[in-house]
Amino acid sequence: MSLRIFEPRYTRMVKEACASQSGFVICMLNAKGDKETNDHIHSIGTYVTVVDFNMLDDGLLGITVEGQKCVSIDNIRIEKDELRIADCEIISPWQFNLEKDALHPMDVKLKEIFEKYPEVNTLYEETRFDDPIWVINRWLELLPVDAEQKQLFLAENDCSKIVQYLTKLVE
Repeated sequence: MSLRIFEPRYTRMVKEACASQSGFVICMLNAKGDKETNDHIHSIGTYVTVVDFNMLDDGLLGITVEGQKCVSIDNIRIEKDELRIADCEIISPWQFNLEKDALHPMDVKLKEIFEKYPEVNTLYEETRFDDPIWVINRWLELLPVDAEQKQLFLAENDCSKIVQYLTKLVE
């Protein structure tokens, strides 16, 4: 994902992440949540690392981040510059325990989207249409469903509910 960094708190966050060769967490926002109590931040996020950066034409910092793993977020605190920090715990990745053809025709339809919309294809260094978890995660990114629904899918111990949902959607 490409990001434009312009707020000083995020500039600091990126500098610290790069200096320590670590990353940071990107979270989905909860439109119904209270910002004062940090309930506007959903409880599952993606730990990302910076894979590239450059100065944009408008003088802002441009970065490209790559998702590494899902994390649960707890105990959110606000620092002086309003950067939010939290305790994060890695969530075990989904296991795909279904038959390989359980993703058909979702894998085929995803390939068609990538072919029809080259801008989607450029988001990924490599495509892995033969990797069921990769296919499911791409669908989860592309689906026009609200963050609350995506959070419910991510909170599941396995990917069977999202596979059922995608199967109905694609058929």
